[in-house]
Amino acid sequence: MHVLSSRLCRPLLSALAVATLALPAAFAEGLAGSTATPLTASRSVLELPPSPGNARNSEGAFMALKGGRTLFVYSHFVGDDNDDHAKAVLASRISSDDGDTWSGDTVIATPGEDKAMNVMSVSLLRLGNGDIGLFYCLRNSWHDLRMQLRRSSDEGRTWGDPVMCMHASEYYVVNNDRVIRLSSGRLLIPAALHRKIADANVPESLDWRGIASFFLSDDDGRTWREAPMACTLPSPHTRAGLQEPGVTEMANGVLWGYARTDLGRQWEFFSSDGGETWTVPQPSRFSSPVSPLSMKRLPGSNNLLAIWNPIPNYQTRPLVKPSGDRTPLVGAIGTGTTDATWGPTFLVDRNDVDHEGYCYTAIHFTGKSVLLAYCAGGKADKHRLNRLRIRKVDLSAFTAFAPTAK
Repeated sequence: MHVLSSRLCRPLLSALAVATLALPAAFAEGLAGSTATPLTASRSVLELPPSPGNARNSEGAFMALKGGRTLFVYSHFVGDDNDDHAKAVLASRISSDDGDTWSGDTVIATPGEDKAMNVMSVSLLRLGNGDIGLFYCLRNSWHDLRMQLRRSSDEGRTWGDPVMCMHASEYYVVNNDRVIRLSSGRLLIPAALHRKIADANVPESLDWRGIASFFLSDDDGRTWREAPMACTLPSPHTRAGLQEPGVTEMANGVLWGYARTDLGRQWEFFSSDGGETWTVPQPSRFSSPVSPLSMKRLPGSNNLLAIWNPIPNYQTRPLVKPSGDRTPLVGAIGTGTTDATWGPTFLVDRNDVDHEGYCYTAIHFTGKSVLLAYCAGGKADKHRLNRLRIRKVDLSAFTAFAPTAK
């Protein structure tokens, strides 16, 4: 996403391979891939491939509108450049039937986008006063990438002036569908800070070892502050650090943070005070290449739904472009942080013929189903980030994968 280009990611593969071989047997259940059972009652309901003048359609987020409709906003790139810093607009679509069919695009004009390098990475959140919050990242330079918030009091027809969520001009990476509201009402934005190490306005002027940082609002998004504590990866053998962090509030109120790394796993960290302070990061149960994890609580349940790219439990798999190591896309249902609290892994998507790659999943529950929006580019799309897919899964399909008491 905002982080490393494929050119800059290649040196990470050797470190990832070493970390993978060193994984203990106790983590075997986290190594899913060829043996994962495909989901039933699962189908693609929207495909947004690239086209001339629209090189990429990617990362989005959902919102349930009043009256039963569903809003989806995503990054619609304009022109023939698909790089993260290429020109893009925020485009919205509406569904009136729980995601089975969708309207055409409506562009949401963003203040400052004409002078910015890029706008992308949407989160949507119902705010405390009933407004819809539209969060997005505005990239002004390689030294200034920050999240802004605009509010809508008319269900997304119009949007107010932007509020800056990060006050200092720094390079903060926030993934799509990452902003959350805690049970206390506090809003939390997980971000990866990439420090400036040179003055030139080029990618090489940044330290790509991410520092997991957290921005908090206790007045419904009107003002923001940075949490007093950040997290770094406690290892000298990393070039990624903690990138693209996410946070999920567990049933007991503890915040479970996680971030992608180049050490073969998602690493995790926890907060028991609403995101003010965090534990020292450690390896999680989720094996993973340098690709993000998405996780949300199922409505009315203590169960969590996790979607991610695993490190498959077979060796010598070729890394074929454009999928690379971001295939297959799998999921699991669980309640805690150990393998014993999770059910078996299931297959969400995989296509070894077109070599599709999957990442940046947005999760949205709609009564009896869940909508998953993710990048799914294959050979015809030229890059794994260029195609956007929305998949609809009946919640009943997860019954067979629920964790059992152990």
